[in-house]
Amino acid sequence: MDTIGAIAIAAFLFIGRNEILHGRMTMGIFGTFIILLFKLYDPVRKFAYFYNFFQQAMGASTSIFGYFDAKDDVKEKHHATTLKGFANALKFQDVGFSYSTEEGEHQILHNVDLEVRAGEVLALVGPSGAGKSTLVNLIPRFFDITSGRILIDDHDIRNLTLASLRRQVAQVTQETILFNDTVRNNIAYGQPDVKQALVEQAAQNALAHDFILRMPQGYDTVIGEKGFRLSGGERQRLAIARAILKDSPILILDEATSALDAESESLVQAALANLMQGRTVVVIAHRLSTIRRANRIAVLEDGRITAIGSHEELLVSSPTYQRLYHLQFRDMPEPASVISLSEEATDLTQALIKSTL
Repeated sequence: MDTIGAIAIAAFLFIGRNEILHGRMTMGIFGTFIILLFKLYDPVRKFAYFYNFFQQAMGASTSIFGYFDAKDDVKEKHHATTLKGFANALKFQDVGFSYSTEEGEHQILHNVDLEVRAGEVLALVGPSGAGKSTLVNLIPRFFDITSGRILIDDHDIRNLTLASLRRQVAQVTQETILFNDTVRNNIAYGQPDVKQALVEQAAQNALAHDFILRMPQGYDTVIGEKGFRLSGGERQRLAIARAILKDSPILILDEATSALDAESESLVQAALANLMQGRTVVVIAHRLSTIRRANRIAVLEDGRITAIGSHEELLVSSPTYQRLYHLQFRDMPEPASVISLSEEATDLTQALIKSTL
């Protein structure tokens, strides 16, 4: 369009020059014609841009309307019961879960029986792909089970309203979900009208208050898409602050410290200790050091619970737990420099004893 316009303008200038020289057109008329031509050309030139915008809008509209037309696989029953709170126990009764693929049904969980009592800390361990994350995602009913029942205080979760069920559950996962918004709005996500004092109290309990105050605008600092302006430990502590502010009685921790360095992990562990107080906790971790203080530990293999007990009991009764434990805590040989220094210190100590005698 620009090339055609440039050629046309050059041709008009050449024709106008000849018309003026032969007296068939005045300079004023030709100038007026050129001005009107430019005013007409600009909207014509934009047709190409408008066409591109139209095509982009068509693609975006297809995605938007497809999203609107999509239906959630998890459907709430008519006249579902509102769960008032959580007081006694969370139970899995003969729970099975599978999903459909092109090859057919793929079974993830098989006949899971498990009870988590109120106030208890239950840890789930097992090899990757055993179904640990799938199991905990069934609690807030992100998926519907294929068989069996999940009960909260003897209420089948399929008979509860989704809003009341999910109000009882808070999650802190390995991948934190943060938005391109202020620190305050990220912590108060889902509770826009909460008081600022409660947001700051939650941040203090999550050990996030100090680093937030060091940011340029404090709680009004925009942290970028997915919180890219923050470190991994800072993102996790904001997620913990959000869970503290939600104040749900059931807490799910899914690999909350697995992607952190040692210093960040220690801070996040301290924040998690504040979060876990007075709550029923289901924690998943590959690092066994993070779950040794659990009341009970369940070992999950190939979608089945093969053992459950305390850390000491499982070291005796579960080969899988023994293997996971020794993979992380087996004795490592000391470096040669450390051994030589140790031998020198022993020789020096013996010499001092002899001289004293």
